[in-house]
Amino acid sequence: MTDDKDKKQRSQGEIDRDAFEREIATDLDEETFDKPKGLPLHTRILIGLAVGVIAGLVVNRAFGGDHPKVAWVVDNITHPVGQLFLRLLLMIVVPLVFSSLVVGVAGIGDIRKLGRVGLKSFAYCLVISGISVFIGITLANTIKPGKRVDPATAAALQQRYSTEATKSVEDAKKASTATPKPLMAVVETIVPKNPFFAVAGSENPNMLHLMFFALVLGIAITLIPVAVTAPLLRGLEALYQITAKIIEMIMKFAPYAVACLLFNNTARFGLDLLQALAWFVITVLLGLSLHMFGVYSLSVYFLSKISPLEFFRRIKTVILTAFSTSSSNATLPTALRVSEQNLGVPQEINSFVLTVGATANQNGTALYEGVTVLFLAQLAGIDLSLGQQLMVVYLAILGGIGTAGVPSGSIPFIIGVLVTIGVNPALIAIILGVDRILDMCRTTLNVVGDITAATYVARSEGYQLLKRHEPAIVHAGVLAPASEGKVE
Repeated sequence: MTDDKDKKQRSQGEIDRDAFEREIATDLDEETFDKPKGLPLHTRILIGLAVGVIAGLVVNRAFGGDHPKVAWVVDNITHPVGQLFLRLLLMIVVPLVFSSLVVGVAGIGDIRKLGRVGLKSFAYCLVISGISVFIGITLANTIKPGKRVDPATAAALQQRYSTEATKSVEDAKKASTATPKPLMAVVETIVPKNPFFAVAGSENPNMLHLMFFALVLGIAITLIPVAVTAPLLRGLEALYQITAKIIEMIMKFAPYAVACLLFNNTARFGLDLLQALAWFVITVLLGLSLHMFGVYSLSVYFLSKISPLEFFRRIKTVILTAFSTSSSNATLPTALRVSEQNLGVPQEINSFVLTVGATANQNGTALYEGVTVLFLAQLAGIDLSLGQQLMVVYLAILGGIGTAGVPSGSIPFIIGVLVTIGVNPALIAIILGVDRILDMCRTTLNVVGDITAATYVARSEGYQLLKRHEPAIVHAGVLAPASEGKVE
């Protein structure tokens, strides 16, 4: 009797309390009788995170980060396990982004509605990014972390990471020498010559090129009769569902991988670097916290009409995945699935906003870049004028749009800004040791920002959140409703 009631509620699109609790057992939808038992996935990930941190700190304290045994364990056990998890997630990003974006755009159906959704997404991301950079710049000018670091400590850190910094600076200079004129740079950044090369031309696919091609293809599909495009859309929807199932399989492995990823960082570096750069770390974390729990809470409360506590509760697994992987791209599969299943963001809105946002909406990165540039300028004894700081704000917002959604993707951009304002780019070595832990935090902010954008756009388009929605493409008659074809 209870099963019949649950099915009836599901068919009406309602997410009741019991159904929600079953779903967040993995935070992913499981269309099977054997729902996962035991601890929820987000709890197991949190336990893995704690185990990794504690074990790493104990090992670092007992042996030291440079001990041969520690290096052997990291190089031969924990690093390969962590990279396996990251590679498995990144492996499915390309088919997931392509299929979800094409189906999502085709599902929107109306070019005017698509333009509306795109404009709202862009405006929201621009405003939120501007607020994040303003918070970071204000804190950097108030706390002045660069003037609080001991010069001897700064010199030691610069020497310790000089080799890695030199390589980063050289790579950034090579990229800058090949940069074309501004307008042409925009064209080359967004529009691919060959979409297949954008995906297969290097180990890290060009996501902007892939998304532009998928966007154009989705728009073209809306202009052609459904009878012609239905077979392609059914194939892409099947691909999307397959990748979603692969996500569920991969996420079973997440708690163990998270423990390894956190162990790698804490075993090697311990807390010494965090203590040496305490004021810089405090400034960044304070800014990220204000934006996360202040700006985002206000956004979801006033714009999305969701309780902030309920919002954060429903995306716990996304937060933990973003924190442990330090990659917006690697977290995208989980974010797409959780925001649709647990927040009720319709697939057509979800796929457009989140896939574009993974590359173009990086509020945490923008905030971090602004703070880092001012920190290193203060450390170098250079007082930036108001005009120069406004230029840093402008460049940080642009950097948040153009930075790759991969670990440490903001480093090349920061080097470029340092050169622009006359600060020695080699100073980047000072923050490389703590960049990874701060990268984990800012990636979390980036991904949560994408989800707040998706809920805002969905709400503004008249969708009721926290409620199931059949994809618009189903109503168009292209696909069968989700309830059809299930095992009863």
